[in-house]
Amino acid sequence: MNASAGKLVIFSAPSGAGKSTLVHYLLPKFGELSFSISATSRAPRGEEKHGQDYYFLSAEDFQKRTQNDEFLEWEEVYAGTYYGTLKSEVQRLWDEGKTVVFDIDVVGGLNLKKIFGPQALAMFVQAPSIQVLEQRLRGRGTDSEEKIAERLAKASTEMERAPEFDAIIINDELERAKAEAVETLENFLRS
Repeated sequence: MNASAGKLVIFSAPSGAGKSTLVHYLLPKFGELSFSISATSRAPRGEEKHGQDYYFLSAEDFQKRTQNDEFLEWEEVYAGTYYGTLKSEVQRLWDEGKTVVFDIDVVGGLNLKKIFGPQALAMFVQAPSIQVLEQRLRGRGTDSEEKIAERLAKASTEMERAPEFDAIIINDELERAKAEAVETLENFLRS
């Protein structure tokens, strides 16, 4: 992998904080951005499609790819459920002259920041409280009670890691969070 090929923008957050909403808002505003599709061993939710939202792999295929060193980073986020960033995906986007955008969990985001240093902008999206996160997760209607409880337990630990990121965007008012994300991104892309 050619580490000097391009820039990366990393959005990390606890599940339900609004990172995907911000990423989807920013992508059409900045033509040089392109979304890095993560790989996962979990099943698709709702209308998610393979090769568009995620590369959906079996747990066996995922593990085989980790052994073949095909991932920049990967993690067992929940028991038996893996997420990771394929090296080939990042290289594909850099070959197109794009700045790669990640919508990734907190540990994965920090791992990418460690690998790429100043080439990467790592932004932490934070909900105003755990209670708001819970409301958002329930409002999605895509997770079981058990999954919601698991996500909330993980969220408090993830929120403690926010200071390790380059920027923290508190998503208590969406329009303000969007404006803050645009400004932070513009400053990074111009540097």
